[in-house]
Amino acid sequence: MVPIGYYIGLSAILFTIGALGVLIRRNAIVIFMSVELMLNSANLVFVAFSRLYNELNGQIFVFFVMTVAAAEVAVGLALMVTIFRAKHSIDVDQMSSLKG
Repeated sequence: MVPIGYYIGLSAILFTIGALGVLIRRNAIVIFMSVELMLNSANLVFVAFSRLYNELNGQIFVFFVMTVAAAEVAVGLALMVTIFRAKHSIDVDQMSSLKG
């Protein structure tokens, strides 16, 4: 059995990579991928602790997080397509010009 510390360490590394991707990159698609990476790192911790304590609560919570993440991706991609049609670019710095 793999110790719980390995799961937590891997999750911390994945979350850090995702957070750096959100903070550093300017491409909207890479930012969405980084957010997904951060959500999956949280899911890894939920499943690890769920397995450690032999309860299904963490795995049920992961199911709901994955559902919300899928909805977030669908809405985000729809917004990106709409912005690309209007601006012919998906630069995050130009999105502030969408203010009314």
